[in-house]
Amino acid sequence: MNKENKIKLWKIIQQAGDFLKGQLPDHPYHPKGRNPYAHVALCVREKFSASYKDIPDEKFNEVIKFIEFLKQNPN
Repeated sequence: MNKENKIKLWKIIQQAGDFLKGQLPDHPYHPKGRNPYAHVALCVREKFSASYKDIPDEKFNEVIKFIEFLKQNPN
């Protein structure tokens, strides 16, 4: 992914993390609460089999749609 898209995508991930604060369900592995920023980044990595930085530019809009899906479905 080019530098400009990496920066845009990271901001979108941060905004999604801000939005998801306090909305993620409790989990026994996270007794102090879950990190919503890590959750979004991990879900992106699992879905696209790559870090957000390494996803091809052609999939930029698809990644944004997926992040919006995560915001609407915090489970």
